[in-house]
Amino acid sequence: MTRCEQKPISDRCCDKAGSRIKPVPINDGIYTCPMHPAVRQVGAGECPVCGMALEPEKISRVAAPDAEMISMRWRFWFAAIFSMPLVFWDAVEALYPLVSDYKNVAQFALATPVVLWGAWPFFVRAARSVLNHSLNMFTLIGLGVGTAYGYSSIVAWFPQWFGDIGPAVYFESACVITALVLLGQVLELKARAKTGDALRALFDMAPKIARIVRDDGSEEDIPVTDVMVCDLLRVRPGEKLPVDGIIIEGSSFIDESMLTGESMPVEKRCGDKVSGATVNGGGGLLIRAERVGDETMMAQIVAMVAAAQRSKAPIQRVADIVAGYFVPTVIAVAALTAACWWIWGPEPKLAFALLNSIAVLIIACPCALGLATPMSIMVGAGRAAREGILVKDAAALEKFEKIDTLVIDKTGTLTEGKPHLVELLPLEGFEKNGLLRLVGSLERGSEHPLAAAIVRGVSEQRLGLITAVDVQAFPGMGVKGCVNGNEVLVGNATLLRTNNVPAEALEKMAEPFRADGQTVVFIAVNNKPAGIAAVADSVKDTTADAILELRNDGLRLVMLTGDNAATAFAISRQLGIEEFEAEMLPADKVDVIKKLQHQGRKVAVAGDGINDAPALAVADVGIAMGNGTDIAMESAGITLVKGDLMGLVRARRLSHEVMRNIKQNLFFAFVYNIIGVPVAAGVLYPEFGILLSPIIASAAMSFSSVSVIANALRLGRIKLR
Repeated sequence: MTRCEQKPISDRCCDKAGSRIKPVPINDGIYTCPMHPAVRQVGAGECPVCGMALEPEKISRVAAPDAEMISMRWRFWFAAIFSMPLVFWDAVEALYPLVSDYKNVAQFALATPVVLWGAWPFFVRAARSVLNHSLNMFTLIGLGVGTAYGYSSIVAWFPQWFGDIGPAVYFESACVITALVLLGQVLELKARAKTGDALRALFDMAPKIARIVRDDGSEEDIPVTDVMVCDLLRVRPGEKLPVDGIIIEGSSFIDESMLTGESMPVEKRCGDKVSGATVNGGGGLLIRAERVGDETMMAQIVAMVAAAQRSKAPIQRVADIVAGYFVPTVIAVAALTAACWWIWGPEPKLAFALLNSIAVLIIACPCALGLATPMSIMVGAGRAAREGILVKDAAALEKFEKIDTLVIDKTGTLTEGKPHLVELLPLEGFEKNGLLRLVGSLERGSEHPLAAAIVRGVSEQRLGLITAVDVQAFPGMGVKGCVNGNEVLVGNATLLRTNNVPAEALEKMAEPFRADGQTVVFIAVNNKPAGIAAVADSVKDTTADAILELRNDGLRLVMLTGDNAATAFAISRQLGIEEFEAEMLPADKVDVIKKLQHQGRKVAVAGDGINDAPALAVADVGIAMGNGTDIAMESAGITLVKGDLMGLVRARRLSHEVMRNIKQNLFFAFVYNIIGVPVAAGVLYPEFGILLSPIIASAAMSFSSVSVIANALRLGRIKLR
């Protein structure tokens, strides 16, 4: 095996003190609300808006005990056990006749621990909602349980206040409501925990041990957590790569299915980037660590998915607005219900007024409404990650469903983005190898795929590179710098003309190459045209199928490229893309996108380079190729890890399914309350004699939440291929 033409082993990346670099974790100890992402604080607690327990913003690599889950589970079983004698009170009286003489007091003794301990979190959250002027589901639960228990306690201890009427007590309702609400909380917490478990499973794919190669050539196994930037690591055949890095020795086929969702291994050679947790095939590798800890691709995927799950889709604003008016309205309806039954109801009026108002409070708890959007987003974002699709936030997923125009970059998006140097033709007065050496030296520091192709061409010719100085990059045009005392320009005709270099002769030389769909780079030395470099970049195998499916989905396709018109025409003809613009600068792409938006189009942009970042940022939805630059991925709302447009097809289908799921959940939650509240208030009693007891109302409320959760979890099983 040979070591590739990259940095030598001794050229280690160090800080100023000469020690290895280890990233500092961020966001440790920050907690946020899954339903209200704007709520963030240091340390655990409860959301002041909805009362839900806050969740850690950073997903732990090891599953820690869920304190709220444990607490709610214990409270549920406690409430269930103590509620049983109340539910079957007739059987208790038959077995223990003496309790009949102290019926109300005995029920009080059983109910008090359930209400004061089991339901205590609900009372705390209800009180906090009042103090924060943010009424929520716990306000209604606290009122319902508290009213039933408080009234029953007065009857139990002060029966003389009611004369000979002997009104009934409702300890049974208070306890069973508490148990059912606790059961709903446990089921909801379990569903939310599944999303964290899915992300944690990604961490489990990463190896725990790495084999470091020391400066003296010795090798040693160390924990992956001890690996630092620029450490040299040996990866043997069949092993998982411990961290993200660059191959400096060897070649192999890498299984990247855990990142991209694709099962076919990808060939990797010297100089190629590799990601942690992927599996090395049959060749031994020596890699230099580039990203470790929370900076690895796997960690960033987990962080991005977690952030997307915490984000709020614009459609959630509908639920928030409704909930803001809903709880006060329900309290008013409950009060009106009590008044109507007290005034016009049959005897015992007090019992009817109390039970029906409590039923209204309980059945109207807006937990299903609050869960409708967050649960779908949490499950959908997790499913997207398994398909190699990273969604930055819920808004991107919602907007993508409404997209009608897709603007696509060419190089690295439609094409492989790994072009190779076909030919370098010098003009008279310039020697081929000498010109190639100048161009390769200048392009060595560039991330552009064309630059990489030229550098590889220089490496294959075994030409030594020279250090370039005063290097300036011009996005969309090329690069300029000084190499060995010569001012060198490498780029398109616009770059040459901007620097007062005539390009006519080079344009004529480029025509036959462009006709074959190759990209031509112009070269000038010391303000004189020097030659051209022809670079070929093949179209990705899946691009044609993806373009066809996207067009069949009703999308208008537009290709924007910085390449020349002839090359752009050849690629567009090959793929059947009717609209394209060539020789586009970054600002030109932005102008085209804004023009489309002014026409009322909803525009998504797919690109991978630095020159695509402005377009990605201004688009309604930016889509970055995972094989592109970091700035492109930062500017995008969706990242396709594999850099394959078929991932875009799957993302489109997923966005449709997630939005359909959210609308189903919201419809169910709204209809449930529209039907449930009037029934609980007793509108069916005069005609049909039907009443809804608080216990049935509580069971219905819990069932509605579980139904929304179950519907959201379906997203984890839908087919996207």
